[in-house]
Amino acid sequence: MFVSGLIASSRERPEQAAILHADLDSFYASVEQRDNPRLRGRAVLVGGGVVLAASYEAKAFGVRTPMNVRQALSLCPNAIVVPPRMSAYSQASKAVFEIFRDTTPEVEGISIDEAFLDVAGLRRIAGAPVDIARDLRTRVRTEVGLPISVGVARTKFLAKVASAVSKPDGLLEVPPDQELEFLHPLPVERLWGVGEVTARELHERGITKVGQLADMGEGPLAAVLGPAIGKHLYALSWARDPRRVDTGRRRRSIGAQRALGRRHRSDEELEAYLHGLADRLGHRLRKARRVCRTIVLRMRFDDFTRATRSHTLPEATDSGQAVLRAARTLLAAALPLIHERGGLTLIGLSLTNLDHADTMQLSLPFEPRAESTLDSTLDALRDRFGAGTVTRAALLGKGEGLSVPILPD
Repeated sequence: MFVSGLIASSRERPEQAAILHADLDSFYASVEQRDNPRLRGRAVLVGGGVVLAASYEAKAFGVRTPMNVRQALSLCPNAIVVPPRMSAYSQASKAVFEIFRDTTPEVEGISIDEAFLDVAGLRRIAGAPVDIARDLRTRVRTEVGLPISVGVARTKFLAKVASAVSKPDGLLEVPPDQELEFLHPLPVERLWGVGEVTARELHERGITKVGQLADMGEGPLAAVLGPAIGKHLYALSWARDPRRVDTGRRRRSIGAQRALGRRHRSDEELEAYLHGLADRLGHRLRKARRVCRTIVLRMRFDDFTRATRSHTLPEATDSGQAVLRAARTLLAAALPLIHERGGLTLIGLSLTNLDHADTMQLSLPFEPRAESTLDSTLDALRDRFGAGTVTRAALLGKGEGLSVPILPD
C-alpha cells in the first residue's frame, strides 16, 4: 500500500525525487473558511450563478466546478453560498508564493494556487526533498492559514499526480524505484491529456487503468487516438516526462470570462459583455508588454457543453480596437449556434500566440508607435484609480464582471 512520506534508500534511486508540486486545496473556499470562523467545517460554495470553488465538505455531496449554484444546492442543501472576494485570493496567493520562493529560487508558477518547485540542490542545507515539502506545508499553514497538498517525485507529471492523490491537505512522495507501482493502478483520467472524450474511447476498449494503457503499446494507442496523443499518453504511462521546472516561463495565453447565469441574454448584452472582456484583456496585454496574434471566443451553453471560435490576425497587436473587432466578428459568426442552443451561460475571450511587444514588427513606412493613444490614456486611468474607473456605456448597471486574479507575467 502506498503511504504518505514513503522513501527509498538513496543507493536504490536512479535519480532523485526532487520536484515538488504544491497545490492549495479548494483555494477560494479555503480562504473564505480561514477568514470566517463560522464557515469552518461547513459546506461552502463560492460564486454567484456558477460555483467557482467548493469546500471539501461540499465536494463530498458531489458538488463540482463549474456547476450551477442551484444544482449544487440541490445536491448539498445545507451549503453556504458566499460571493467571491478576488482581492483576498490575490493577497493569499502572493503570500504563499513568497514562501515558495523563500524555499527555492527554482519556482514555476502554474496558476495562483499551484506551482512546481525544484529542490534538487538543497539537500545539504535544507534536508531531503520530502522534508523540505513537509516544512513548506507547515509554513503555509502557519503563516498564511491555508491547507496545501504537495507531491514529491522525479518528474513534474508524477509530482502533480502525487499531490492530487494526496488531497486534501496531504503529502506524498513517489520514489523513483516505485513509480510504476504507484502509477499503474490509477485510473486513466489521471494522465494529462485524457479528457472526457479520450476516456470514453479508452473505456469502450476496456482500458480503465494506467497499467492497462501501458500494456496496450504505443502502436495500438496511436491507431485508436492518433499518433501525437498516442505517443504522449504511452510515454506518461511509463512515467516518462523530460520537462524540467522552468523559472523563466512566460504566459502563453491570457483570458477572461463572464458567467451569465441561465437568464436569457440578448445579442446586444452579449456584445456588451464581450466589449468589457476585450477592454480588460487589452489592458493586461499592454501592462505585460506583450502582443497577440490569435483571439479565441469561448462559449458555454445551458447543458454545460462548450464551444470555441478563433481568429488569427495577419500581424501581432496590443491594440484594444483590433482585439475588439476580431472578437465581434467571432461573436457575429457564432450567433446562429448560440440561438440554436438556447443562449449562453458563460462567455469568455482568450488572447494567444503571445510575443514580446519589443519584437513587434513595424509596418511600412516604419513609423514609431504612438505613445499617446486612447488605449494608453485609459490604461493610465485604470492603473491609477482602479479597473472599474472607466467603463463602456453599454456596461453601466451590469458591472465589469469578475476579474480572476492571475500570476504576474
